[in-house]
Amino acid sequence: QVELVESGGGSVQAGGSLRLSCAPSGRPLYGFSKAWFRRAPGNEREFVAGIRRNGADTLYADSVKGRFTISRDNAKDTVYLQMNSLKPEDTAVYYCWATMTWSGENYWGQGTQVTVSS
Repeated sequence: QVELVESGGGSVQAGGSLRLSCAPSGRPLYGFSKAWFRRAPGNEREFVAGIRRNGADTLYADSVKGRFTISRDNAKDTVYLQMNSLKPEDTAVYYCWATMTWSGENYWGQGTQVTVSS
């Protein structure tokens, strides 16, 4: 049974920073591409940022470009989301996702709450 475990969420004022972490339990997911999604109250879950297994290829939603940075440490099998210059509209539950295209495996975390106050 594979589970992705997120940490690092919390409450912060606008302009502040948080760093989210996500690591698997149950089995390693070193070779998986990974991403962060978020869901704000009343909204659909949306893509935030993604990173391929090599760590060099990244992709960001327009709403977070220049403020958020996704990275990974394959030695620790952990993916991070550094969030700077946070805005109230970044308030959401953030989810970690791991995917392996060739096998069709996909795993989601339980989510971690990020609240940004103005």
